[in-house]
Amino acid sequence: MAPRSKIRDEAELLQWFDEGKTYRWMVEQYREKYHLDVSVSLFASYRARKGLKPRLARDPELVPWEVKEEHWFAYPLTMLRVEARRRHRGKLTEDDTKRHASWRKWLEETNAVVYYDPDTEAGFHYVPREDGDTDIVRKP
Repeated sequence: MAPRSKIRDEAELLQWFDEGKTYRWMVEQYREKYHLDVSVSLFASYRARKGLKPRLARDPELVPWEVKEEHWFAYPLTMLRVEARRRHRGKLTEDDTKRHASWRKWLEETNAVVYYDPDTEAGFHYVPREDGDTDIVRKP
């Protein structure tokens, strides 16, 4: 007998995906509404099983590196993913819109680009823009 799915209301979940709710927000909703402790991966796996469009816009122009797992949640990478969603006309939350605008303004004011060095603890760094930098990242 197959185990019962922890997904309680598929229509509700699809609406949350459509509204651009974060997986962390969904985890909190399940804790409050259904008294279930679930992980972010529950929602990501559900999306993949149903063949739904991935949350993260993949843009090799913005993330041209093979990023190590320990750097997956670095703020510069998070903002590059938001930039990818923005460029691909994906939905942004109000919070993402504000943080992204502030981050882009800071990049412009400091004339910086994002650089990735997998062999450092931080991984991502901001470096001064050079003549060869045509976007907001320093390509390898």
